[in-house]
Amino acid sequence: MVIDYSLYLVADAEYASGRNLLGLIGEAVRGGVSIVQLRAKNLPFRDLLDLGFMTADLLARSGVPLLINDRVDVALACGAAGVHLGQEDMPVDQARRILGPDRIIGASVNTPEEALRAEREGADYVGANPAYVTATKEIALPVLGPEGIGRIKRAVRIPVVAIGGIGTANAVALAAAGADGIAVISAILGAPGARRAAEELKKAFKR
Repeated sequence: MVIDYSLYLVADAEYASGRNLLGLIGEAVRGGVSIVQLRAKNLPFRDLLDLGFMTADLLARSGVPLLINDRVDVALACGAAGVHLGQEDMPVDQARRILGPDRIIGASVNTPEEALRAEREGADYVGANPAYVTATKEIALPVLGPEGIGRIKRAVRIPVVAIGGIGTANAVALAAAGADGIAVISAILGAPGARRAAEELKKAFKR
């Protein structure tokens, strides 16, 4: 299965609090978002599962894959395409044993060494973060910049998605560095229009 990682929306329920998250996701997909990760760190299990089912149903009509942040159990229950795992989450190889060979597994990394380990353990892609300084997530890690993204890209054979502080102004540099995609939260969820924002990001990130 060939996955288009070029414009990756992290649909963060906490960030979108008070707004219609499903509506924003739908608009973003119409604007060109090619993959969606549902992230809701503070939602109770039942609420997250319900949101997962609703998001999966919404995306099923578009063909855009849905990933669940962290929760392998929720991904299985709602029929998501896979999961995205942080360094503190379930190890990639354990998630692979549970999910099988056909689900997508992504892993957050900050160094080429972490990316290589994720690849060895069976990750389908890595999310390299933070690409730039970001206010949407507390990350006590070195900022990578295009140079750091490029080093990670050269270290692995799987796709590398840059995340953190990305907008239309710096997407071009990440494409030039070799990133296979850009992942955003505020650049779409915090924009006046999610569809227009996605269209502009898609145009800015040309591979």
